[in-house]
Amino acid sequence: MHEFNQSLRYDQRMHAADIRGSIAYAKALALQKILTEEERDKMIEGLKKVGEEWKSGNFKPQPDDEDIHTANERRLSELIGTLGGKLHTGRSRNDQVATDMRLWLLDEVRDIESSLKGLIRVMVERADKEKDYLMPGYTHLQRGQPIRWSHLLLSHATSFKYDLDRLKQLIPRISVLPLGCGALAGNPFVVDREFLAKELGFDSIAENSLWGVGDRDFIVEFLMWSTLTMTHISRMAEDLIIYSTAEFGFVTLSDAYSTGSSIMPQKKNPDSLELLRGKTGRIFGNMAGFVVTLKGLPSTYNKDLQEDKEPLFDAVENVSASLKISEGVLATLEVHPEKMRKALTMDMLATDLADYLVRKGTPFRETHHISGRAVALAESRKVQLDELSLQDYQGLSDKFEQDIHNVFDFEASVERRDAIGGTSRRMVERQVQVLRAALEA
Repeated sequence: MHEFNQSLRYDQRMHAADIRGSIAYAKALALQKILTEEERDKMIEGLKKVGEEWKSGNFKPQPDDEDIHTANERRLSELIGTLGGKLHTGRSRNDQVATDMRLWLLDEVRDIESSLKGLIRVMVERADKEKDYLMPGYTHLQRGQPIRWSHLLLSHATSFKYDLDRLKQLIPRISVLPLGCGALAGNPFVVDREFLAKELGFDSIAENSLWGVGDRDFIVEFLMWSTLTMTHISRMAEDLIIYSTAEFGFVTLSDAYSTGSSIMPQKKNPDSLELLRGKTGRIFGNMAGFVVTLKGLPSTYNKDLQEDKEPLFDAVENVSASLKISEGVLATLEVHPEKMRKALTMDMLATDLADYLVRKGTPFRETHHISGRAVALAESRKVQLDELSLQDYQGLSDKFEQDIHNVFDFEASVERRDAIGGTSRRMVERQVQVLRAALEA
């Protein structure tokens, strides 16, 4: 049962957060005269030594250490004697573990925020430099209209920008102090929780002790955030996997982010992107599994909540790694603009053909049918739309004039998409400015 119950093998990564919380609590006990100043200082010195042992790799766990909290307190008592037993006065592992997890996650979220910004920055700077590259835009994986390569890159960067917004919005809900809630009913020694919050850098204090020890919504929210962010990474990865195939040839992954086949020497596999895509399911599984664990629990702390740590730790580790790998892939990606442009075909300007007639006064629903008939005529003759004659077009509508063949210009097509959000150069430059501003916010 001890081995089944033990969590030290994975929650030891919170050793620094546990030491920080204990140092702050020792100071709070001294303010309430539970500890003398001399005892407080001795206890803090001992806690710092325990922390140094963890940092240097010299901490020696013992068989009876159930978790990081008991391990640290046991070692503290070995260093300073029975005084170490005073540290737990008025404190429960229930409010202690909730505090440790929030402290630990706040540190990790700051690192993840930095990595996410790094990914967005690489995408924005690349898009700014590669505005001239035109490519087919797809819906249903069918060629639709010409767009700028930068516009596609920035579509993914925009998803990550909103992930960044959501992560920042989550921080205040993580940064709520549970310490001082006790086991469930509150602290009988009336420790100064406002002091504790300030000492530990929390934004606010858990106002209800029952909620404080039992709440894990902040973990669920982070797992949901991770699932959505990884979904965005996966969708970007899928685009790049498709575009890196020989059938498309729009991009080539760096050798650092791809592998060869064990049997087919001509192959270059996009393993980095496939792993990013695959890990998305894993992160979703962490979230779904923990929500199922949480949904049936009665109020306050239950041992089931020990199952919050492994999915959280795994999500943090894999999301952090995925963001860094994604940044590396995008930073080293080779783009082939000539292949992108070669994939553009005149039938992709069929909407521009309809728009031409709209500008001549014909209702769009009618122009849509006329354009469709032009496409059918070109297909029947096995020619492109720009190879049909003026007479051919005038046979479809008397609104067609000598300038009809000016429609068949891919650059002009993208430049006509000049409303906010469009793929014109001016609007791509606007997107770059918006995303740069978001990174500085």
